[in-house]
Amino acid sequence: MRLTLDNPRSVAAPFGDRFAHVARLDLAGGALLMLSGQVAVDDDGAVIAPGDITAQAERIFEIVGGLLAAHGAGFGDVLHIRSYLTDLAQLGGYAAVRRKVFTGRPPASTTVEVSRLFLPGAVLEVEVTAAR
Repeated sequence: MRLTLDNPRSVAAPFGDRFAHVARLDLAGGALLMLSGQVAVDDDGAVIAPGDITAQAERIFEIVGGLLAAHGAGFGDVLHIRSYLTDLAQLGGYAAVRRKVFTGRPPASTTVEVSRLFLPGAVLEVEVTAAR
């Protein structure tokens, strides 16, 4: 068993290098990937489309897809997804994007409403656990 903490070059570095984007646990025959929560930021770390959950969901899944790909995985390898929304009334916009990403059987899921996220204008944060 081997643990690697990674920040793939394909995705902007974490804010202030305070965390790793991916914790990878290599096991016999595969690996467990635990991704840090992702918000919709551009390559400079600015929130895109403040307040727009649909645009933010699309960007977040773009980032998550890049992190998974950097470890040889894809959305079909996702075991569990955790979603944090600042307003559950916007769940429909997020769910529509998610249905496009997870076209087969969807992964296990947790969705909660939070009072705010750490970046102003961010309305959604998503973290993922995957196995490859």
